[in-house]
Amino acid sequence: MPNAQTPLSPQIYALLREAQDMRVRTPLGGVFYLLACVLTWWFSNDPFALILPGMIGITAFTLLLGLRLLHQLPQAHTQVALTRWLNLHWALILSTALSWGLVQAIAQQHPLFSSSAMVATLSTIAFSTAMVFSFAMRKGRAICALLLLYLPGLASLAWDWQANHAVVLTLAFYLSYLLLALTRSHREYRATLQLEQQLRDQQAHLDQLSRTDSLTQLGNRYQFNSLFANMVANAKRQSLPLSLVLLDIDFFKRVNDEHGHASGDLCLNAFAERMRQHFRRDSDALLRLGGEEFGVLMPNTPLNEAHQLAEQFRQALAAEGFDLQGRNLPLTASLGVGCYDSHRDTDAEHFFKRVDAALYSAKNSGRNRLSLAQT
Repeated sequence: MPNAQTPLSPQIYALLREAQDMRVRTPLGGVFYLLACVLTWWFSNDPFALILPGMIGITAFTLLLGLRLLHQLPQAHTQVALTRWLNLHWALILSTALSWGLVQAIAQQHPLFSSSAMVATLSTIAFSTAMVFSFAMRKGRAICALLLLYLPGLASLAWDWQANHAVVLTLAFYLSYLLLALTRSHREYRATLQLEQQLRDQQAHLDQLSRTDSLTQLGNRYQFNSLFANMVANAKRQSLPLSLVLLDIDFFKRVNDEHGHASGDLCLNAFAERMRQHFRRDSDALLRLGGEEFGVLMPNTPLNEAHQLAEQFRQALAAEGFDLQGRNLPLTASLGVGCYDSHRDTDAEHFFKRVDAALYSAKNSGRNRLSLAQT
């Protein structure tokens, strides 16, 4: 029986959540990379002497920011589409990290950047800290981005060890802290994601219980009401056939009165199992509408085909009967069958009433028979 809405698998949900988190977090970072580049250039010793490298850096970070903003999430939530999107977005993040690492290295080495080298270094510390806590979804990729961001400037400072050894050692110490913090942040992100998945599973389970008849495990009346209206609307919109079979167990009250309610429950379960064995198409929706009344929704099924399948079910049911404690009891059903007619049925309720009238016609005509809804 199809669900009204198929939930995302755990793998696709994890990819989608990761992509959504990255899409929310990356634009703001792109703005600050651009701002840091502008400040590093503007507060240099002679910005106008560095106009060419300044414009190259500003253009590069503007382009990277634009690519981040334009890279929208895929509409198709498939594993292939989401994986491709994540790979491309991580490529943007890694490119930005490497670009800034080179900016800091140049700022540390070029004499005209001596007055703004501290701006570049402080920006690197800020960016690497943000990287640890904002992009811990993929630990390996986050470490790679962190090293691309951090190591070029650190190596540039270490080039003049005697003058910068205290700063280099301090920055190296801070890098070790960032790596430890990244590990913890990654673990917490995965734990949060796992908790969300467990909550989704519980919600899906509760939703399934609310739509399932507890005795027969068929869809219940709530599920029928939800599916029926949607299927009728779809049949009307696409001009496709939709058939409905209503089934009522004959003389079910007699089973309860003569053999007890436990036997009545066994009878209902046996009837539901016969339905599952006979109406086996994936598109068929099998439902218990209440008491001893059942239904089968059959999308893309014309009236003659639904009539044939329903009549075969009625005959097989009557021939096999119902086994109860070693005794074979008669088990028959009355059926009403109809197909949605957009010219005759003003809405789903009118269609149901036509088929329901056919069911009562079968019962009033002696039971253990099938009647077609009037057309």
